[in-house]
Amino acid sequence: MASRRGGLDFLDAELDALRVAGLLRSPPTFAGALVLCSNDYLGHAASAVDGPRRHEPSGAGASRLVSGEHEAHAALERDLAAWVGLEDALVFSSGYAANVGLLGALAGEDDLIVSDALNHASIIDGCRLSRARVAVTTHGDVEAVERALVAGAGARRRIVVIEAYFSMDGDVPDLAALRRVCDRYRAVLVVDEAHSLGLFGPQGRGLCQEVGIRPDVLVGTLGKAVGLQGAFVAGSSPLKAWLWNRARSFVFSTGVAPWLASLARERVGLVLADDAGRARLDAIVARVRANLAALGAPVAPSRGPIVPWLVGEPRRAVELRDRLLERGLYVQAIRPPTVPDGTSRLRITLHAGLTDPDVELLLERLGELLDA
Repeated sequence: MASRRGGLDFLDAELDALRVAGLLRSPPTFAGALVLCSNDYLGHAASAVDGPRRHEPSGAGASRLVSGEHEAHAALERDLAAWVGLEDALVFSSGYAANVGLLGALAGEDDLIVSDALNHASIIDGCRLSRARVAVTTHGDVEAVERALVAGAGARRRIVVIEAYFSMDGDVPDLAALRRVCDRYRAVLVVDEAHSLGLFGPQGRGLCQEVGIRPDVLVGTLGKAVGLQGAFVAGSSPLKAWLWNRARSFVFSTGVAPWLASLARERVGLVLADDAGRARLDAIVARVRANLAALGAPVAPSRGPIVPWLVGEPRRAVELRDRLLERGLYVQAIRPPTVPDGTSRLRITLHAGLTDPDVELLLERLGELLDA
């Protein structure tokens, strides 16, 4: 008798293998718990949204190349470009769509992309889709990037892509040194500021502005500090025109909802003005890090609100996650392939909305993990 799953019978065994290895993901259940793994760094995602936004349409209706273009899109893109100090910007439906569309449009078979070993999956997939030769360099190693550029001297184009703030490790590369290296070899510098916009730099304008460099391309998101959904690529006007024509994840997707674009403009303005939120977050980060250091917690060196509690094995990370959840805290276990083998962790993510009692509870519960 044929199985009702037909040709997909193999999935049962594959799921069992993930379960045994401690790598199976399922929808989380954390109602009532204090959430400490969200990317809502300034707390804006929790803000309520009232009815239709100034009578903006609820949907774009089509790709923006067809009939989905609305003034709200252009207005948002002007504001985003001004926020990061670049000439123009193009909004995508997500950060993943932005990176795969950008890299697929910029590079081809005759080109070289130099990519940090810990770059996000969207960057990795964008590199693959581009069909360019990819040189993966040791994390944060500027000299390795330079060697790769020298070795790729025969490429038609050379592109270096890096995250400004690594979302699993909370560390920051030497962006100024990378800019100098790219200038030396006439390489394009692409910086993904998804996790740093809103947090670092003057008025939350990002790490590139904090260190005083201008990337050729900057990728940002609306789904983290801005607290909404979507992403953007910023750079020159010719870059925007090229992506409009050749970024497949933009060309073949319905435009973001006009009401969302209008709301995003308001939220970007709030983030720019939210120095109080950034100061509150900085104070929370300093307190938590000082206390964890005093406890001798197994926390990797990092900066900002992302605090990686290193565990090692996936099943141990899941066990500790579950123990914290039983005690009222939800901290996600991060396991391969998101992080390299042997580096599973609890990714503690702090945010400006935490109260003093929240911080006390967090420190108490983490201390209990060390005592167990």
